[in-house]
Amino acid sequence: MSSQSQHSDLDSSALGTHISSTPAAPMDPPSTSSTISESDENPCTSSSPSSAPPPVHLPLSWPPDATLSLQWIHHLTAAFDWSSKNLPPSQFPSVLPVSVFDTLILTASKILHKEPNCLRILEDSVASTDSTVVVVGDIHGQFHDLLFLLQDAGFPSENRFFVFNGDYVDRGAWGLETFLLLLAWKVFMPHRVFLLRGNHESKYCTSVYGFEKEVLTKYGDKGKHVYRKCLGCFEGLPLASIIAGCVYTAHGGLFRSVSVPSSKRSKGKKNRRISLNPEANGLSLGSLEELSKARRSVLDPPWEGLNLIPGDVLWSDPSMNPGLSPNRERGIGLLWGPDCTEEFLKKFGLKLIIRSHEGPDAREKRSGLAGMDQGYTIDHVVDSGKLITLFSAPDYPQFQATEERYKNKGAYIVLEPPNLDVPIIHSFEAITPRPKVNAYYDYEDVIDSDEELDLTTMATDP
Repeated sequence: MSSQSQHSDLDSSALGTHISSTPAAPMDPPSTSSTISESDENPCTSSSPSSAPPPVHLPLSWPPDATLSLQWIHHLTAAFDWSSKNLPPSQFPSVLPVSVFDTLILTASKILHKEPNCLRILEDSVASTDSTVVVVGDIHGQFHDLLFLLQDAGFPSENRFFVFNGDYVDRGAWGLETFLLLLAWKVFMPHRVFLLRGNHESKYCTSVYGFEKEVLTKYGDKGKHVYRKCLGCFEGLPLASIIAGCVYTAHGGLFRSVSVPSSKRSKGKKNRRISLNPEANGLSLGSLEELSKARRSVLDPPWEGLNLIPGDVLWSDPSMNPGLSPNRERGIGLLWGPDCTEEFLKKFGLKLIIRSHEGPDAREKRSGLAGMDQGYTIDHVVDSGKLITLFSAPDYPQFQATEERYKNKGAYIVLEPPNLDVPIIHSFEAITPRPKVNAYYDYEDVIDSDEELDLTTMATDP
């Protein structure tokens, strides 16, 4: 682990205590078990402006044998890193032609769409005894911080799994590079790299917070085609994961039960009735079986109708108030209290929930919950375990309208054998200075934390 980061081992006796704290320092060479030759560029280079020639041959091409390699991924990484510092965004096709994009996203989409709503990772007790799992929170297009994280944690390998909790795009200027690099890792190691969906992997959010404009800027007259392909890929992203039978991860978190009265089940969809009025019948936690049956292939998760579980999983937030209630601040999803965390953990034999979704801007408006200055918060500590919010975008958001920045750290979690239920949290600082680039959204006027959403513009299909 580089001295750019710090870590804390969270067990029952040391909640939230940092073992070490060191100032930022230059990045170390990649800490990975994979062998990289001297001719392979280190993908985690300095962010300083440069006029250096491209580190690899451009434009990139799809491997002739249609099989990705570690070398190809590092070439992709180095090319994206170089272009972010040396080329205007409109020249992105000279780095990754649309034909290569098409092949990559089609290959990845086929893999993702076949995966279940809730991934089961390391169910085999034998496999879990010598494997570690790295869990990553929101990235939001902060490509250079992602490169540091991958280096610091160690690249995916046979015994190092990665679970990403979503929100790869929007706000940051390199959402396309971030998403495509992670798709490449997914194609290369489909059973070691797992990509979950965040609320920003949606048509509504990407049209408001910059990703759509970013894609149109980078691919020009092919931009609409590329954007549509990205939206289609978003629809295939799984919603949640369970790691080693004891850790649940999702972008937003918990979800409601959506049950249909048995007397109505045989009469078809038109006659199906569902109760969504918490005052009348109360909200109750959903089951993993219900999660497995939810329809995730929607451009925007519905906030009304029958298919509410995807919206809950992507948009919900923890609260210090007991019970389940509608998330009125966001207009979609739920708020759940410590009692719900305990109920969910106990019912499904879990010890830990790792969710993301809230950065420093959102957390400063949440009374009773800790701030996101270290990249994580421990929100609930209950008899059966813990709930942690994990945020992996340091110095977020990239573009801010005020002089004073949050200067938050990002963090990632490592789960180690034999039990993988004790989170080791690594906090890290942003890679600065960032390459100069313009924002792809009106960050001075847009809302900061997904509040007061215009739900009527969502492309829902309840």
